[in-house]
Amino acid sequence: MNTLIRIIISSLVTLMSFQASAQNNYTITVKVEGAESNDGKMFIALYDTATNFLDKSYKGEVSDIKNKSCTVVFKDIPKGTYAVSMFHDENDNGKLDTNFFGFPSEDYGCSNDARGIMGPPRWKDAKFELNENKSITIHL
Repeated sequence: MNTLIRIIISSLVTLMSFQASAQNNYTITVKVEGAESNDGKMFIALYDTATNFLDKSYKGEVSDIKNKSCTVVFKDIPKGTYAVSMFHDENDNGKLDTNFFGFPSEDYGCSNDARGIMGPPRWKDAKFELNENKSITIHL
């Protein structure tokens, strides 16, 4: 009988902690607008630290393009600070192409429409706080 009570209590505690953690997770909807064409795919990355920004994503999505735009949804994201980057892989080769000088030759963007000056955008310009469901738009 004691074993059965322990199993029931353990199950209830696990269920309550799962529900509590699920309530603290949110959805980030990312819309990208202004692509030059519907060719290729959009690569969209979500980052959760300044250290990993533009290097190692927390989550990523690849989307088809329709009407020169796309929308992706990142679900079950914990409260915190995040940034988004994306690029339009117009020639569908799976990477962001660059020119002779190393500058991107395909469109790219970041949350808050952050842009770099003589270099990539910075975390501090692209970051945002997530404490409720959020929708962002990146303009190319």
